Amino acid sequence: MTLGVTAGALLIGTALALPLTLGLELRRGPVWFLCRVIVDLVRGVPPVAWLFILFYGVSVGAVRLSPLSAGIGALGLVASAYLAEIFRGSLKSIHFGQAEAATALGLSRGAAWVDVIGPQAWRTALPAYTNYAIALLKDSSIVSIVGVAEIVSRSGQLSRTSDLGIFVFVLAGAVYVVLSILVASGSRRLHRRLHEAVAV
Repeated sequence: MTLGVTAGALLIGTALALPLTLGLELRRGPVWFLCRVIVDLVRGVPPVAWLFILFYGVSVGAVRLSPLSAGIGALGLVASAYLAEIFRGSLKSIHFGQAEAATALGLSRGAAWVDVIGPQAWRTALPAYTNYAIALLKDSSIVSIVGVAEIVSRSGQLSRTSDLGIFVFVLAGAVYVVLSILVASGSRRLHRRLHEAVAV
C-alpha cells in the first residue's frame, strides 16, 4: 500500500505541476498570480492538514472520499506545489535562445518544447524530482492517521499484538531505506541513460 500511495500521489502531483509550471513561467498576469497563490497556499499548509480537509471536509453529493483516496489526493496536491517549483527551476537552467533556435530551424513552438526544451528540463529536474519522490515515500506514512494500512500502521499493529516490540519498527525503517535506495538507484540509471542519449 505504501508504494501505491506514493506512486499515485506522485502521478497526481506531476500532472498538476505541469500546468502550474507553465502558469508560473508567464511571470505576470492573472494566470501567473493564480498559480503563484495556489503554489504558496498549498506549500504553506501542512500535508496532514490537507489530509484532514479532504477526508473530513470534502464530499461529492452524499459520498465521502475513502481514506485511501483522501490520502493520495492530499499528498498529490502537496506534491504538485513542490514539483512545480522543481520544474520551474529546471526550465530556468535552459537558455531561452534554444527555443528561438528551434523555431528558426522550422519547429513549431509546441514541437520545440516537446523535442528540445522538455527533455533538457526533465534531465535537469530528475535529481530533485527523485529526492522529492523519496521524501514522499516516507511522508506516505501520514495516511495511517485516517485508517490506511501501510508500513507504519501495520508495524504498530504487529508491535501491539506480539512480543517483537521496537524490532518491528526497526524492520519497517529498514524497508523504507531499501525502497529509497532502489528509487535512487533507478533514478541514477535513468539519468545516466539520458546523458548518454544526448551524447549520441
